[in-house]
Amino acid sequence: MYMDRIRLKSLIGKIVSAEEAATHIHDGMTVGISGFTRAGDAKVVPLALARRAQEEAKPLKINLWTGASVGDEVDRILTEANVLARRLPFQAEPVLRKAINSGDVMFIDQHLSQTVEMIRSNQMGKIDVAIVEAVAITEEGGIVPTTSVGNSGTFAILADKVIVELNLAQPLDLEGMHDIYIPTRRPYREPVPVLRPQNRVGLPFIPIDPSKIAAIVITEKADNTSNVTAPDAETQTMADHIVDFFTHEMKHGRLTEKLMPLQSGIGSVANAVMHGLIKSPFHDLTMYSEVLQDSVFDLMDDGKMVFASGSSITLSPSKAQQFFQDIQKYKDKLILRPQEISNHPEVIRRLGLIAINTALEADIYGNINSTHVGGTHMMNGIGGSGDFARNSYMSIFVTKSLAKGGNISSIVPMVTHVDHTEHDVDILVTEQGLADLRGLAPRERANVIINNCVHPSYRELALDYFREACARGGQTPHVLEKAFSWHQNFKEHGSMKGAPVTQ
Repeated sequence: MYMDRIRLKSLIGKIVSAEEAATHIHDGMTVGISGFTRAGDAKVVPLALARRAQEEAKPLKINLWTGASVGDEVDRILTEANVLARRLPFQAEPVLRKAINSGDVMFIDQHLSQTVEMIRSNQMGKIDVAIVEAVAITEEGGIVPTTSVGNSGTFAILADKVIVELNLAQPLDLEGMHDIYIPTRRPYREPVPVLRPQNRVGLPFIPIDPSKIAAIVITEKADNTSNVTAPDAETQTMADHIVDFFTHEMKHGRLTEKLMPLQSGIGSVANAVMHGLIKSPFHDLTMYSEVLQDSVFDLMDDGKMVFASGSSITLSPSKAQQFFQDIQKYKDKLILRPQEISNHPEVIRRLGLIAINTALEADIYGNINSTHVGGTHMMNGIGGSGDFARNSYMSIFVTKSLAKGGNISSIVPMVTHVDHTEHDVDILVTEQGLADLRGLAPRERANVIINNCVHPSYRELALDYFREACARGGQTPHVLEKAFSWHQNFKEHGSMKGAPVTQ
């Protein structure tokens, strides 16, 4: 069954078990694996490595580099086997998250466009082994990826050895969907020739010297599916706010009915907000993003979206089943690129994207925390949100105004960690309303955010803080001794409102 997928027949002899392939990895090595938000990740060799580490008495620690998050099982089992010394650039697994926050695993949180740039320029050392999931190997030895590209191309090109996981569960119909373009070297780099989302500028496979392929492992393990929740009343309200705003922009000649190419961050809220565009008056939409979620295919099915470019396809179980059944219907409407191209600042700026990303918390001046709970504990990572926020035509952040049953306000006096400064945030949206921050000074921004986005149960508290801050003066007024008082209240009393009043 795999013979038609390994077209360079001299490689047939490289087929081995996952356990034998894992013997190419030794203590202290840096390993780059395919995978971007659970899609197209290496699935069996990392687990064989974990088993070996548990069976052997000698130390076995590696630095693990990926595209973004990989399947929960991979990160969890490698963590439990005490294999991970260092991890980058993004993760989303609870056991690994705990190890990171306890200091057992060193985590480097990076903009997703930057990882391979630093590797290519030898700023982080070399890659010893790359493990790449493939749907096929070409007659020239090129690797055809599966449901993601991520950093796989550069990992495979720069690694000393390459292990291919040939996944028979991934359909051959994926072949031809990829566009592998690797930028030329600095300082005389040519412009990235992507002028519109539909442009194909590279190869449909990862070009490598086939002599570097040290092992091929045959697998039949499906991708982990996403656990995005369905749209609810609050996310639909946020989508309605955004649609009303886009309509306003169209009336003033700043947008058309086709909008600009869209980008949407990963997660339930961003996916649900994008889903809300189905009921909008806009049409012939395009997307230039990193992760293509359920909402992209819902928009295509409804005739709203005509093309989507991304770095991975990460879907819910039902949507994944539909996608693979109807893959020919979507194939000419999709491109999967390396993440350094999907997230490339040059391309983002050129195309004029409308970027919609999710905030963990925002403050009254529009600074955004995307990564740290309470300012100290890593959640998942910054991902690609910074690449898009800084360089898009319009940068929108969305968040529900409350969390933890109303005990947390997502809009606070000062964020406890800054991932995106106020200078990179144009629009802030909660279910309460939309704050257009363009062209506003800090005091004006605070008034708009508090009155439009803060939940009524916290609005007066926010106004009290802002009035006291303004009385002290400053371009960006703050009461420093109270700036994190809401967070301290939650830590001490379980609510940002503080201790309940007793009669």
